[in-house]
Amino acid sequence: MPDPARVLVVAHQTAATDPLLEAVRERAQKGDARFHLVVPRQPHGIHKAVDPQDAGDEEAQAVLDQALPKLSEAGGSEVTGSIGDHEPLMAIEDAVNLGDYDEIIISTLPLGISRWLKLDLVSKARGLGLPVTHVAAQSKVEAAAGV
Repeated sequence: MPDPARVLVVAHQTAATDPLLEAVRERAQKGDARFHLVVPRQPHGIHKAVDPQDAGDEEAQAVLDQALPKLSEAGGSEVTGSIGDHEPLMAIEDAVNLGDYDEIIISTLPLGISRWLKLDLVSKARGLGLPVTHVAAQSKVEAAAGV
């Protein structure tokens, strides 16, 4: 029996939204998979310039605490999680370099308000050589509600 696929999930504001939960559910139905959620830190205010590595852990941990049970239910097994670098591409690169992932799922806010899409994160992540699935929340309200 082959080892389960290792799927890296990257999200922040959209970590517990329906589109991501559905993507995890669909991936789990395709075959045995283990999921790991990375939530990049989100420094705010002056921390963005002064000390982005030292800020944002509490917010990212709250996202993990809210999202992991929902993702575990959607994936049919325990989903692990960690806090990543404040730069989302660096968070992905760190996870890929430290883990042994077969594919990536990136969840963003919708086009027009997503900073990650403005940074072309999905295309840059594809440059790592792994299959990348992109899902977007329907609205910022959905992301804020975590539904």
